Amino acid sequence: MDKYKKNSLTLIGAISLGTGVMIGAALFALLGQVAELSGDWFPFIFLVGAILISFSSYSYIKVSNAYPSSGGIAMILIKAYGKTPIAVGSALLMIFAMIINQSMVARTFGSYTMQLFDSNTGSFWIPLLGVLLLVATFLINIAGNKTVQRTALIMAILKVGGIAIFALGGLWVSGFSFQSAIPTEVSGELSIASYLGAFALTTLAFAGFTTITNSGGEVKNPHKNIGRAIIISISICTIVYLLVAFATAANLSVSSIIKAKDYSLAEAARPAFGRYGLWFTVGIAIIATVSGVIANVFAVSRMSAMLTDMKLIPHSHFGMSGTIQKHMLVYTIVIAIVLTIFFDLTRIASLGAIFYIVMDIVVHWGVLTRIRKDVKANPVIVSTALLFDIIILGAFLWIKVSSDIFVVILSGVMLVLIFAGEKWFLYKKTKSIESKE
Repeated sequence: MDKYKKNSLTLIGAISLGTGVMIGAALFALLGQVAELSGDWFPFIFLVGAILISFSSYSYIKVSNAYPSSGGIAMILIKAYGKTPIAVGSALLMIFAMIINQSMVARTFGSYTMQLFDSNTGSFWIPLLGVLLLVATFLINIAGNKTVQRTALIMAILKVGGIAIFALGGLWVSGFSFQSAIPTEVSGELSIASYLGAFALTTLAFAGFTTITNSGGEVKNPHKNIGRAIIISISICTIVYLLVAFATAANLSVSSIIKAKDYSLAEAARPAFGRYGLWFTVGIAIIATVSGVIANVFAVSRMSAMLTDMKLIPHSHFGMSGTIQKHMLVYTIVIAIVLTIFFDLTRIASLGAIFYIVMDIVVHWGVLTRIRKDVKANPVIVSTALLFDIIILGAFLWIKVSSDIFVVILSGVMLVLIFAGEKWFLYKKTKSIESKE
């Protein structure tokens, strides 16, 4: 596998990576779950989510423009907090959130593929297909940057074009009008916390923009193009999400979307286009999920390799040859495979959302209180993003406590293990250095 190469990613390549992760995760894995939490208003949740993530992306853009790095978020945290447990632990949260995203999208790949065979969604083929996708993704990533960029670009064009055809066709067939798409009332069955929880899930829908920051050291003209790539990626995905959400809502009732939440777009294609439309939609879903995992694995392997090279996280070769990046690819894929086999989509998405938002809070606090002047960040924008995160995380945890407390307990245990483990590792490393002096 290639080592980091400056100027090996063009602006178009960076945008392809960002949209690859975002579209692969959101449309096919999260649409039904967002609908479950927000009812008839779910298409508009993605629009508000885009606004919220725009505030959130500001901190990443300002720091990445000033200090482009292939470690991306890890670099931002270390700039703010130094080589401390809070910085490295939060970077590990992002790594785990991205690995969780891989398993979520891999399982979605299995769910959509099985729709071609009218199979029971509980079939063992779903996790098996997800595992096969992760293995194939590993092989593509060890081929190097050029292969990843070329694959991501081709798949990004195919899936964005295909999804646009599905969305526009679905809207046309249903006789869609924007006026009729606006609900006349808010459902009394859903609380404010439920809507805020839907926003929490949309953070995963847009969190793929961090893939670009994690490849910052490889982007051409990074001081300008990282920010441009992030803004363009979020804009493209917002348009795509809205088109598809409205098309799905026009062809399926919310109850039907929720019932088929793991494969809602495929279900929406049946009344709109019939059998051939189903095949077309599943084909696009397969392309989208494959490209999403490829881009995600590409970014997380570089971020984790940076932390390893800096000796901030433990590492063992386990007898493997090759570079650190290759080892991190192996570890990433293995963890994602375990999650794909043992967790369903809802729990995977919940874990990912909690980890990402906690990390995001730490990033904004670090930028606001420690490096704001260095990167010339507007404190009002950063503070607004921080406040949004705190409110949304609180609401999401409140919902999960009542509906699936296991996810909350598991998240809490993993948070403690990650930060306590990192503190212990850095302490042992300091003691070892002192003993040699």
